[in-house]
Amino acid sequence: MTRAIIHVDMDAFYASVEQRDAPALRGKPLIVGGHPQRGVVLAASYEVRPFGVRSAIPMARAVKLAPHAIVVPPRFAAYVDASEAVFRIFERYTPLIEPLSLDEAFLDVTGSLGLFGTVEAISTRIRQEIRREVDLPASSGIAEVKFVAKIASDFGKPNGQHVVPPGTSRTFLAPLPVSRLWGVGPKTEEVLKRHGLLTIGDVAQKELEWLVQRLGPSGQHFWELARGLDERPVVPDRDAKSVGAQDTFEEDLLGEEKLKPHLHSQALRVGRRLRKSGVKARCVQLTVKYDDFTQITRRLTLDAPTDDGQALYREALALLQKADLRRRIRLTGVSGQELTSGAGQLGLFAADEPEQKNVKLNQALDAIASRFGTKAVITADLREDDPDEARDGFYSEDKREAAARAEFERGQQGPRVIRDEDLVYVPEE
Repeated sequence: MTRAIIHVDMDAFYASVEQRDAPALRGKPLIVGGHPQRGVVLAASYEVRPFGVRSAIPMARAVKLAPHAIVVPPRFAAYVDASEAVFRIFERYTPLIEPLSLDEAFLDVTGSLGLFGTVEAISTRIRQEIRREVDLPASSGIAEVKFVAKIASDFGKPNGQHVVPPGTSRTFLAPLPVSRLWGVGPKTEEVLKRHGLLTIGDVAQKELEWLVQRLGPSGQHFWELARGLDERPVVPDRDAKSVGAQDTFEEDLLGEEKLKPHLHSQALRVGRRLRKSGVKARCVQLTVKYDDFTQITRRLTLDAPTDDGQALYREALALLQKADLRRRIRLTGVSGQELTSGAGQLGLFAADEPEQKNVKLNQALDAIASRFGTKAVITADLREDDPDEARDGFYSEDKREAAARAEFERGQQGPRVIRDEDLVYVPEE
């Protein structure tokens, strides 16, 4: 049976959330990023992209390309809240949801066609409900395999959708550059071009044996993708081998205290996803990427499987304390590994009573988050009105709104960075 796969990708997600929450920013060239001289661009609104600003480029370059742009620091708590609202909409249409990040996911709606109509109609409804309920734009790609659906969503941007009908994947892919193949980096692209393979269609026309001789086992991988062959299923959290959350910081962080709120937020997100999927983790894994891009992972086996975010946080923090915290860190991630759907061994003594209290507490918190959003109840170290949080990327919406309006009224030229307490920092040339 032909599968119906939708890849949903939120448009300029971080920037769109900022424009939604601060109306004065709507329609303006907006950059979400770190320090103008040493940070990177985390998101760029569509209004600033014609000037060459894209995510992941250095902020120093971005403000030179678009000196009139408005720069705001990220608010990860707001992005997590918006993401979870979007994923609740996905769940109305299928349980087969594979998250790729906060702002994109694969959905297999093959089994939902009888309930909701064509795959095109389902995709349209999902995007309309995201716009109506979350007030954010989303694009989607529709195809019979994941690889093609992901590329198709780029063709639907912004705020649209693109359909690749069954049986047409190879034709759709043929004119695209070889760099669009999953796994083709700069070095592999250079090798392919050296052999005269400039487009995906060029790869598809080559004999499999020829590609394997020159590229090794990855040659078969590229040959299959080029022909639109991708048998990988959409893997929801409950069937995944692990459930994780990670963030790249707008500025490299130094020291345990700066990292703890981010680690805590990641662990709580993993806990919610585990509970939603009805699974528990036997292991906790911490990922740390340093400012020189070297990466380490540390892993710990738990005494008993858990879906409690606080328990995951405690173990992740213990793993973090064993890392080299004298170096600056640009990314952390927490994941639950070795997932099990079992309830685990039941305790025999009253000492297990705190665990039962945690279960009831998490059930209550999940119910509140489902109805009012994840920011309705948060831990003290994640409060947005905590003065210390301004240093870790969390900012008050009211202050940001006031700063945005004041800045526009002044009509100043040049890059404008909205900060807490209505301060505006203009980077030096």
